[in-house]
Amino acid sequence: MKFQANRDVFSEAVSFAVKLLPQRTTLPILSGVLIEATATGLILSSFDYEVSAQTEISADVEETGTILVSGRLLAEIASRLPNAPVRFSTEDSRILVSCGSASFTLLSMPVEEYPSIPQISSETGVVPAEEFAAAVAQVAVAASRDDVTPVITGVQLEVSENSLGLVATDRYRVAVREIDWDGGSTATAETITALVPARTLQEVGKTFGHSGNISVSITSKDERELIAFTADKKTVTSLLIKGNFPPVRRLFPETVENYAVMNTADLIEATRRVSLVLEREAALRYSFTTEGVTLEAIGSEQAQASETIDAVLTGVETVVSLKPQFLLDGLGAVHSEFVRISFTKTENPNKPGPVLITSQTSRDQAGADSYRYLLQPNLLLR
Repeated sequence: MKFQANRDVFSEAVSFAVKLLPQRTTLPILSGVLIEATATGLILSSFDYEVSAQTEISADVEETGTILVSGRLLAEIASRLPNAPVRFSTEDSRILVSCGSASFTLLSMPVEEYPSIPQISSETGVVPAEEFAAAVAQVAVAASRDDVTPVITGVQLEVSENSLGLVATDRYRVAVREIDWDGGSTATAETITALVPARTLQEVGKTFGHSGNISVSITSKDERELIAFTADKKTVTSLLIKGNFPPVRRLFPETVENYAVMNTADLIEATRRVSLVLEREAALRYSFTTEGVTLEAIGSEQAQASETIDAVLTGVETVVSLKPQFLLDGLGAVHSEFVRISFTKTENPNKPGPVLITSQTSRDQAGADSYRYLLQPNLLLR
């Protein structure tokens, strides 16, 4: 095999291919990147039986062929090559890489032992890339990072006729967002669900965020349920998480009469300041009154803190205790100058219900987007 490629294009392609590979794998062969030189260019692929990445780039190919080489090592080398065309050639089990005055000799891995990359079936639908990336960033933050319960480490995608819902929870909070979905000729009134690992979905959002549209394919083959995302000659596939996602949508109230509206940035900054004296995992006390909202932190014996910021309260005065980082995650995803914090009720008057965080266009005008973030305060009391 022998080819020459643009250094920047090649480096970006290798970086994309290795991004989703696990840091450690029990099978060394899965740490490799497969490079296929064809008459029309290069195809770079990686696969670890759960996630695959594949991309096509143009190159001057003198001799076609296929090689398998250590992915992370190749990515490190490609990112540091001088500004000149990259040349690859093979000699027995060795791969010769040269670029300007730099040259490397790498050991080839056995191609015949590498698993087959998943094949994608027909397209299920299309989503606007920028909107999808923003929705993933807003929702995935609420997914659990505890692998003990795999079903809540994912983001549930819910496809209906013309909308795509994204839902995530870690039992302490729930995040939901709806975006447009184009099912084309395959559009159906039946809801399709796909539970995708949050980490994979976040990488897809970052990678494809400026790609115009993303083609999505959800397939079930040989008892393997897969989802594929394709844009700009790049494809990422992922096995879906098996299991039943909890029915968390029913936790959202239809209407809430008791709420406060305040400047989002002011609340973020005050929360960060006051929480400085907190011990790890402790909660902040938020008192919402007609005078504003007062944040109080009782840390160790040496340090306490409080701060009051402006807020417009509708309904009765309310006190809730919230974990600062969970609140900041929701506030950071609102993407509006003002934020509304609504207070739900429980059957026990002494036990506050979850707080609902939504966007607010102005102090008296609710936001038009569909992002909702529900945070349970009483579970976080310390």
